[in-house]
Amino acid sequence: MPEVVIHDDESFERALKRFKKKCEKAGILSDLRKHRHFEKPGEKRKRKISAAVRNGRRGPRVPRV
Repeated sequence: MPEVVIHDDESFERALKRFKKKCEKAGILSDLRKHRHFEKPGEKRKRKISAAVRNGRRGPRVPRV
């Protein structure tokens, strides 16, 4: 669970924004949405295949130099 320490000169809104950003980076909300309902193994396979097709459509990744 992400933690945020509020500094003396920091407003609550700013600390809340930092907390939300840390939760987003940790992937808590996406994990929660993913586990909201049971997904059959066949549905999971279809979802992964369609994601792979979408990612493959963009073309190969070229590393920056």
